[in-house]
Amino acid sequence: MGSNSSRIGDLPQNEYLKKLSGTESVSENDPFWNQLLSFSFPAPTSSTELKLLEEATISVCRSLVENNPRTGNLGALIKVFLSRTKELKLSAECQNHIFIWQTHNALFIICCLLKVFICEMSEEELQLHFTYEEKSPGSYSSDSEDLLEELLCCLMQLITDIPLLDMTYEISVEAISTMVAFLSCQLFHKEVLRQSISHKYLMRGPCLPYTSKLVKTLLYNFIRQEKPPPPGAHVFPQQSEGGGLLYGLASGVATGLWTVFTLGGVGSKAASAPELSSPLANQSLLLLLVLANLTDAPDAPNPYRQAIVSFKNTQDNSPFPSSAPHAFQINFNSLYTALCAQQTSDQATLLLYTLLHQNSNIRTYVLARTDMENLVLPILEILYHVEERNSHHVYMALIILLILTEDDGFNRSIHEVILKNITWYSERVLTEISLGSLLILVVIRTIQYNMTRTRDKYLHTNCLAALANMSAQFRSLHQYAAQRIISLFSLLSKKHSKVLEQATQSLRGSLSSSDVPLPDYAQDLNVIEEVIRMMLEIINSCLTNSLHHNPNLVYALLYKRDLFEQFRTHPSFQDIMQNIDLVITFFSSRLLQAGAELSVERVLEIIKQGVVALPKDRLKKFPELKFKYVEEEQPEEFFIPYVWSLVYNSAVGLYWNPQNVQLFTMDSE
Repeated sequence: MGSNSSRIGDLPQNEYLKKLSGTESVSENDPFWNQLLSFSFPAPTSSTELKLLEEATISVCRSLVENNPRTGNLGALIKVFLSRTKELKLSAECQNHIFIWQTHNALFIICCLLKVFICEMSEEELQLHFTYEEKSPGSYSSDSEDLLEELLCCLMQLITDIPLLDMTYEISVEAISTMVAFLSCQLFHKEVLRQSISHKYLMRGPCLPYTSKLVKTLLYNFIRQEKPPPPGAHVFPQQSEGGGLLYGLASGVATGLWTVFTLGGVGSKAASAPELSSPLANQSLLLLLVLANLTDAPDAPNPYRQAIVSFKNTQDNSPFPSSAPHAFQINFNSLYTALCAQQTSDQATLLLYTLLHQNSNIRTYVLARTDMENLVLPILEILYHVEERNSHHVYMALIILLILTEDDGFNRSIHEVILKNITWYSERVLTEISLGSLLILVVIRTIQYNMTRTRDKYLHTNCLAALANMSAQFRSLHQYAAQRIISLFSLLSKKHSKVLEQATQSLRGSLSSSDVPLPDYAQDLNVIEEVIRMMLEIINSCLTNSLHHNPNLVYALLYKRDLFEQFRTHPSFQDIMQNIDLVITFFSSRLLQAGAELSVERVLEIIKQGVVALPKDRLKKFPELKFKYVEEEQPEEFFIPYVWSLVYNSAVGLYWNPQNVQLFTMDSE
């Protein structure tokens, strides 16, 4: 190419790439590989940059797809990489920059090729490309070495064993991205893959012993959020103005493939993409989620999910149960801190959901924290900005709240945490409010948003379930939270009246015209009445269990007592209305005795006094409201497409041609 060449358009004509993809076999011992691997350019940091690279090299890749069965050059490249990785750890310790640089370049090329191969062919055909034997060109034998498995195992070793330094940062990111590419066959299938060659390699054989170590490393990469080194730091040490021997040597061999250039062309700016403070942490988290959501093998459960379900705190000295073969220990405090800080991303929220739902050690630890607001506030902020989030992120946040509210200790403690000046809550200035009251406000806002926009029954159900779980432990509700509870009931009441009127008019119209099909108002009415009953049960649960702690809710009930008149004699609500009617009647009588023109302060004082005098035995006891989150029967049908949608939309490390992707069924708002 020459040292002055810097155009990405020149790549298809590059002599070394043409030789790699051509009809001539290249031995793994050929000096050609040193020339091929001696390129230096800023590593692509976004899908946009990788798209440019793939578009420029797709013809080379397809030529290799066609010729590799006869040449075995892909296998030779992989053998070169595998031989180099055996010395990689020592090279890092000795700071052998050039060796690490060339090894990274080999892996980068392998990853680029692998994505094209997976896109162009089935897994069975891909495996044939990895089992080429030189002694009999074009033939494949079951006895030949399995480079695919060896490469996958090598990547796991690289990720877990190579120390993270400036010079090894890029190769660590590339190893993780290559593993994701290995598993990306799922992207090209409409159905969830339940049996796969790559899954088989990961779940048995030489890869299996690395399970817990890999999961632990990926978690620590997420926890540490290591930023990438400055450009060039992973290849060359800082040079003086005149350069140095290392730079001169590198520049001399860098004419083989690419010289230093920007992917968009000389002097051009890369297309704007979301910047990540830590590409390593992001890619690690994506790979972790992909591994956790692999389907079980026919004869064995997913070992990576087993590791995620069973790992313990470093301070837990109890022995590991025999049922947890892949368990390990990790610092829970560091993990909790990272989870609290990273909830703006879908993948971090999905990890939090996975850990809370499946790892009882994590759930117990989180529920025992005294700084619960650090975790709950970011989750509430996701729900508050519901219109800016995709529906799956909102679901995960909501289910996390539902899981947390299953615990009575959590429901009590959140009302003891006092927050000041919640700046992101814009409907009203909240100078001081409990975490519990804020949670109620945000969940109710989510319900109201859903009623007017998405009308998703599943979202309604989970919001109401979280409120119901909390209702018996409502304490010192903020006056605004109490008002919003009653306002939501008012909204439901109006909707009930409207649908009832529509049903009545429709019924009258049907008497004069029997040919027009009737809308299913009965079903709409049934759904609304279910939600209304749920709201009445939530209010009733609070009054029955913690009336003396919530004068503001009693005040709001009295202020809007006319709302409840129509439901006193309704057959669907008569039983649950008894206690609410009793409370309204009792306190209305006391206010009447106190005279007219009462101030808010005086009304609250009368309510607080009346709470003591109210005969509790007259309040009817109902079963405790408790709802548990239950995962769908086939959760992989939701989670696997969701995880791959996150990988597909990731800001760094991978790019797939959208025309070929078939599984991408999730929304990408």
